[in-house]
Amino acid sequence: MDHSKAPVLDALRSYRESKQLSFLPPGHKQGRGADPRVIDVLGPDVFASDVILMNGLDDRSMTKGVLAEAERLMADAVDADKAYFSTCGSSLSVKTCIITVAGPGEKLLVSRNAHKSVIAGLIISGVRPVWVHPRWDAKWQLAHPPSPEDVRDAFSRAPDAKGMLLITPTDYGACAAIRKTAQICHEHDRPLIVDEAWGAHLPFHPALPAWAMDADADLCVTSVHKMGAGLEQGSVYHLQGSRVDHRVLEARADLLGTTSPSSLVFAGLDGWRRQMVEHGHALLDKAIHLAASVRERLSELPGVRIPDFTESGLADDQDPLKVVVDVAELGVSGYTVNEWLREHRKVDVGLSDHRRFAAQITVADDEATVEELVAAVRAAVQRADDLPRAKPIDLPDPGELELEQAQLPRDAFFGPAEHVDADKAVGRIAAETISPYPPGVPAILPGEVITQPVVDYLRSGREAGMYLPDPADPEVRTIRVTAR
Repeated sequence: MDHSKAPVLDALRSYRESKQLSFLPPGHKQGRGADPRVIDVLGPDVFASDVILMNGLDDRSMTKGVLAEAERLMADAVDADKAYFSTCGSSLSVKTCIITVAGPGEKLLVSRNAHKSVIAGLIISGVRPVWVHPRWDAKWQLAHPPSPEDVRDAFSRAPDAKGMLLITPTDYGACAAIRKTAQICHEHDRPLIVDEAWGAHLPFHPALPAWAMDADADLCVTSVHKMGAGLEQGSVYHLQGSRVDHRVLEARADLLGTTSPSSLVFAGLDGWRRQMVEHGHALLDKAIHLAASVRERLSELPGVRIPDFTESGLADDQDPLKVVVDVAELGVSGYTVNEWLREHRKVDVGLSDHRRFAAQITVADDEATVEELVAAVRAAVQRADDLPRAKPIDLPDPGELELEQAQLPRDAFFGPAEHVDADKAVGRIAAETISPYPPGVPAILPGEVITQPVVDYLRSGREAGMYLPDPADPEVRTIRVTAR
């Protein structure tokens, strides 16, 4: 296919040049009705390019096939049979995949290190999760994706499961053995869904970890806004093979997707695909070398450690563009360093926890940006003795994080519930999700039996700086549980 084309961008340019007079949404009418104070911040081009798809970028009957052509080009670029654009982020894309593969009451194998969006999909759908627990890395105190053997064991426990949902890479960059996992799923004639939200860049350079479509997965979800150059909420989900009927997938997607998608987000996805096909290898080659340089220079700082999660064999691969920086030896938390970098050096990093933070290097970086990152971290290390000491977290043993699923997530979430003191919630069934964020992996989810170690973990974590966006009481003084 001709990857020099960008159908959405071309249609946007054509629409703007045609000087169409609109009497349909959006109501700002390409910015004519927008508040000048808003335009002053966002710029006029944002509004000029905010064009409806039907009778805007395309005609009334969508006969130009603008979006369809852009999706075909994306599928071709990443070796998928089909690709579908989403303007609602991978949070919605993964829900679409869940309700395509399994229905209410049916079983689905799910990595327990799933993002809260996966749990939301289980709640909405009524699918019965069969948890496949991640591999606990005691050295670094975090979880990596489950092994293929874990998946095989789960199928032996639930041979009627409709498929498997695997999360890789994790927010920390640790990766699973996708091909071997897919092989086990296919031995049972079941599809493998890969939540590869952090892996949109993986198809475009051989030095990066395996890309799900190349590793025989059946469905794959990517967030182009995370490691790619798309706009926020830009997601693509991909399909290959015959285990999942594309007509069923499209019908399920129609249940959840917006009927008013953003042309801006579509344009970002379309343009990013063209950029990566034409220049991705060179751009990623540069990013990989920059990340290696950052890793080397930061590892020389006193009290700083840069983990290699593959050394123990618990992670099958690691994304080199996710630079994880462990600061536990400095006696400070990742939360504190994250906040110090933002306040004092105007450097923002994403993931942080009780002992580390992570910085992602992308095709947007160059020598100047990574030099500023290294200098900022160096300054934080030099000031470490003046920073608040890390507060202890009551981190449970791995087995204590594996809670009993006593009720379907949907039943627990939508059923009668009450709020009780956290200590009195021990032994009760949770009716809400509680997810340290980022990475947004629930410590407690609806239907699980609450234990004292997990309550202690959340309370001590909150005192140490953990952010909990989803419980009714973010201080975890009370927890929502099913009513007796």
